[in-house]
Amino acid sequence: MRRHIPQKYSLQLTLITLLCLVAFNAAKAAAPSQEDMRLYDIATAPSAARLRSDVERLVGFETRHTLSETNSDSRGIGAARRWIKAEFERISKACGNCLEVIEVADTVTGERIPSATKVVNIIAIQHGNLDPKRVVMMSGDIDSRVSDPMDANSISPGANDNASGVAGAIEAARVLSKYQFPATIVYAALSGEEQGLYGGAILAQYAKAKDWRLQAVLNNDMIGNIQGINGVIDNHTVRVFSEGVRITETPEEAKQRYFSGGENDSASRNLARKIKSLADQYMTNLDVMMVYRLDRFGRGGHHLPFNKAGFPAVRIMETNENYNRQHQDLRVENGIAYGDVIAGVDFNFNAKLTALNAISLASMAWAPAPPKNVTIEGQVSPSTTLKWQPSSQKDVVGYRVYWRLTTEPEWTHSRYVGKINSFKLENLVIDNYLFGVASVSANGNSSPVVFPGAAGAFWTAN
Repeated sequence: MRRHIPQKYSLQLTLITLLCLVAFNAAKAAAPSQEDMRLYDIATAPSAARLRSDVERLVGFETRHTLSETNSDSRGIGAARRWIKAEFERISKACGNCLEVIEVADTVTGERIPSATKVVNIIAIQHGNLDPKRVVMMSGDIDSRVSDPMDANSISPGANDNASGVAGAIEAARVLSKYQFPATIVYAALSGEEQGLYGGAILAQYAKAKDWRLQAVLNNDMIGNIQGINGVIDNHTVRVFSEGVRITETPEEAKQRYFSGGENDSASRNLARKIKSLADQYMTNLDVMMVYRLDRFGRGGHHLPFNKAGFPAVRIMETNENYNRQHQDLRVENGIAYGDVIAGVDFNFNAKLTALNAISLASMAWAPAPPKNVTIEGQVSPSTTLKWQPSSQKDVVGYRVYWRLTTEPEWTHSRYVGKINSFKLENLVIDNYLFGVASVSANGNSSPVVFPGAAGAFWTAN
């Protein structure tokens, strides 16, 4: 028997149904937050006092030259790396053994290593709980030097270059070990930088052998000086160097890029843009200067071996260098003090740049992996279509497409498009803009933007 429903109740049920449908469709269309409140806490967590203590300890080994003493418990690079390892192990114990602390080493010879020498990196690995093969890394260099790059005996404090970077990696581990992440974070103290970037090359090959999908290397080399040789005192800017065209680009990829663009959109450069956007959102009194160059003019750093291995990598460092404090014998000449001593390190600034690393690592480890196989089409068309490989990872809730004028340094426009694998931007002519795609999570984090094609790929599909 069919029961009669009074008209007023029928109208109420219809209204409820309509409201539910509206709410359901709104939920489907709503973009996730672009803000993760945890990152504000991380941005203020690094301690200047702890950084000072760590730099003082590293300076106390007198020299950390790659060819220096390895058997002493108080002097030389051997004592320094054993102390770093013990410090990572102490941090791991405090977080319930959340870090795997290992040595990654090889025996090498070269122009600045005339006899076979074991180059040892100290690595702390905070394994991800969802996608552990995807890795983001912060690195600093253990070794130091004076004027003669072969002088392994003279006192070489290396306070800013680069105890500040190693201390930053240790401090980042202290801060981030209090959290859990889907992806893996690696904190690396690398050796052999001054003798030829050997430690980075060794770790890059280790990453390949372990099938790491190394998404980002943040190489920190001198992150404590605020007084430049030019007389400028600057405690609020930081440089991020990144390659434009990938050093591993093939001739066929170069030909494609020549006609479609991408010389300013390598994965490393979009990694730099991501770092800047995070600083703008989560930090105060810190301006990121993106330098569109691999490194300082005619010089190099430990991100280069990772770029050569095909991994996205950037260099993070102070803006105004003081060359009187770099690669110098300790001395006073004409009233000028030379040498890389602890008095040249500003630890509040050191903490600020450590925080920049920490929020960048955390955001990228909480975010989904960058999209794979991003392609673009729209030649002789009024609209542009982006396509990408859909992710099987459960932390991806959708994607955001980006565009900017070809002369713009940063991404200026974006649109959340949901969990799909292609999107047409109506009436945006492909010839007039640059485009990209990022993966989005529900927690307020997104991947770096991926430029279409080989020019901007973070990795190939696997």
